[in-house]
Amino acid sequence: MEDYKLEPYQNKNFEKEQAYVRAKKRVKELKGFYWHAFWYVVVNIFIIAMVVSNNGNLWHFGTFSTAIFWGIGLGFHALGVFGKNLVFSKSWEERKIREYMDKDKKQWK
Repeated sequence: MEDYKLEPYQNKNFEKEQAYVRAKKRVKELKGFYWHAFWYVVVNIFIIAMVVSNNGNLWHFGTFSTAIFWGIGLGFHALGVFGKNLVFSKSWEERKIREYMDKDKKQWK
């Protein structure tokens, strides 16, 4: 039987792959929110245009109820996607990202 030199599993360097997976997940969250916002705008413009074109009462609660309640849901979606960083400032976040990237860069070399 031949003797193979195998590296222990724990010494594998998976930081780059993990960073890629985190970035891909974040992009998927952003894309989902932007599609949600796009359809919110399109559908509500259509509803309001239909009410106006049929000589309906524009300033009726029913005209804007879809926009109001869907808007609440869209707001919660926005908090889920962007609200994670509301407590900390953008400069703090960028500083921490640079710090961790520098730390990872040293490990990659």
